[in-house]
Amino acid sequence: MPSVLESLQKVSIVVADTGDIDAIAQWRPQDATTNPSLLLAAAQEARYRHLVVPDMDRLFVNFGCEILKHIPGRVSTEVDARLSFDEEKSVEKARQFISLYQAAGIQRDRILIKLAATWEGIRAAERLEREGIHCNMTLLFSFAQAVACADAGVTLISPFVGRIYDWHKAARKVEDIPLAEDPGVASVTRIYRYYKRFGYPTQVMGASFRKAGQILALAGCDLLTIAPDLLEKLAQAEGAVERRLSPEEAAGHALERMRLDEKAYRWAHNEDTMAMDKLAEGIRRFDADARKLEQFVLSLIGERRAAA
Repeated sequence: MPSVLESLQKVSIVVADTGDIDAIAQWRPQDATTNPSLLLAAAQEARYRHLVVPDMDRLFVNFGCEILKHIPGRVSTEVDARLSFDEEKSVEKARQFISLYQAAGIQRDRILIKLAATWEGIRAAERLEREGIHCNMTLLFSFAQAVACADAGVTLISPFVGRIYDWHKAARKVEDIPLAEDPGVASVTRIYRYYKRFGYPTQVMGASFRKAGQILALAGCDLLTIAPDLLEKLAQAEGAVERRLSPEEAAGHALERMRLDEKAYRWAHNEDTMAMDKLAEGIRRFDADARKLEQFVLSLIGERRAAA
């Protein structure tokens, strides 16, 4: 009997949510995603020290190039969180990443530029997509963000199942929320149905899972990015996976199409307290880990020079 992971891969593209290159080599996913938090952890591993260089853009690209040796698809590389509200600088940073990848012999169709799904980040992505630079919109928590991303024609979005679940669990002061009531699962389901119902080509990639049940509840989603510990659990279990999401299922829902200009977007997003909280927190956390990574690199380079 196939494993649950093998069964899942028949209905969704599985992506590795890690900067651990050995784990990626082990699981052989289609794509891989990185962010400053994941690369901070990976950079501190002795086996990856050869990828650590003073220039942070090159460090990100070094890890991306190494990851691409082990997967057939795409790697996501994230724009500095400090640029989350700067459209022009985000576009410049994305172009810089693509130039570095191309200099290393990697074509742009194997790269997804990750941008925070702020209004400015979405506008930057819209421009980049027109240049043939594909984008993965991260820190996505509200339906308004998802609609704006689809209207901008971005390649992919990453709604954060686990962080939505975390917020509601804390707000309700409970230890767990049943899958049937899981707000993170419900959020991705709603977005997926909306995209398929109205023919948007933007892919939906469920992210930030806390438990295997959340993943299986979204079987059929375009992509699912999964951490190594959960990949292991899915691989160790045997059984078939029921497809929960499909374009056919989505077509059966009567949905209303939203039209969002900047004012309408900001109001709709502002109405979602969880999304406001988690987007701001996510930007701060990614920025904090990026700064920690910079400090680690500086200390490591200092050690190398002292030892030379």
